[in-house]
Amino acid sequence: MLLRDMKPGEKGVIKAFRHGLIEYRKRLLALGALPGTPFVVERVAPLGDPVEIKLRGSSISVRKGEIEILDVEPI
Repeated sequence: MLLRDMKPGEKGVIKAFRHGLIEYRKRLLALGALPGTPFVVERVAPLGDPVEIKLRGSSISVRKGEIEILDVEPI
C-alpha cells in the first residue's frame, strides 16, 4: 500500500523504501522514517500534497515525490 492512499487518522507502519531518488530516501531517514516505524496520518492537503504524518513524537510533512517511495502497511 502507498501512503497517498491513506486518510487522516489512519495508522500504519513503514515497511520499506521503493525505488526512487536517493535524496528523498536520505531526507526521510534523517527525519526518523525507518522501516518498522509506526506512524499516524495527521492531515492531507486538499490536493494530496503534502501529507503530514506523526512518527517518533514528531510531525513531518511529506511531499508527493517522497510519498511515492514509501511502502506502508496499515495497522
